[in-house]
Amino acid sequence: MKRELISSGSPYEDIVGFSRAVRVGPFIAIGGTAPIDTKGNTVGIGDISLQTQQCLETIKIALEKAGSSLDDVVRTRILLVDIEDWKAAAKVRASYFKTIKPVDTIMQVSRFINPDWLIEIEVDAINTS
Repeated sequence: MKRELISSGSPYEDIVGFSRAVRVGPFIAIGGTAPIDTKGNTVGIGDISLQTQQCLETIKIALEKAGSSLDDVVRTRILLVDIEDWKAAAKVRASYFKTIKPVDTIMQVSRFINPDWLIEIEVDAINTS
């Protein structure tokens, strides 16, 4: 099967050597997506809702570049530096996935590479069209 690499333009892609998303056949994996814009600037410093929204918008664009959409998501993983933020992050997540209800894991991590990041989100999708 063909392996397709999808970039989001993050400056971390070349530093770390990763793709925003990888599609192999119908399977699309999107790695830890931070709340940054395409220039690497953190969006919504101190605001978990804005950061969650930024992560999901970046994921949405990556899925579209892979010929897919949020409707094809089967799993999300929310990583938080403060587990107390889970309700606010979940509320934003629900606004994107309330109808399709993919499985989810929410967990606390000690930190991210940028201390301004409160969240990262990972997504798995399957597109059979």
